[in-house]
Amino acid sequence: MSDPLTDLGLASAVRELEAHAAESGWDQPARLFALVPTADLVRREPTLAAALGLMDGEAPGALTPIEQEVTDEQLERLLQTISWPDEVLGCAAVVERLVLPPGADEELPDDSASATSYARQHPDRQEVRIVAAITRTGASYCALRMRAHDDPDSVLSGPDLVPGLLELLAETLQEESTR
Repeated sequence: MSDPLTDLGLASAVRELEAHAAESGWDQPARLFALVPTADLVRREPTLAAALGLMDGEAPGALTPIEQEVTDEQLERLLQTISWPDEVLGCAAVVERLVLPPGADEELPDDSASATSYARQHPDRQEVRIVAAITRTGASYCALRMRAHDDPDSVLSGPDLVPGLLELLAETLQEESTR
């Protein structure tokens, strides 16, 4: 069951990650983050917490994103190989994608390379940056920024904007025996 404090902490972490990604600009590789309870991090790793500027008494339910090293392989494939230790309460991904208008998928070629080329050349494509996060309790939160409306006031957010990516992230939080 979802905890209201964790839900607030998750939404705050997603907004923080979205702002951080925006500072780096567009055309960035996918990024992956472990989400750990800030209070646990301060208690278990005081030196790291101090280096990150975290203090004991952070907001209850606060989560700290810790970036993971990822390779150039596609995030979707990478997520199938990841499992997190118990100390990780959740995870988040930052990805950029092309979104096509309704109906454009009817003309989408079957093979991946042709489909990618088709999407890149489609006149009505939209480039978006997605931040999606989920916890072990099932709480989720997403932020979506369109390149065409690249300002903080135009960021869309909500608990289930990208269900497919949330599902992939949720699978990384399951025990190996249930996967």
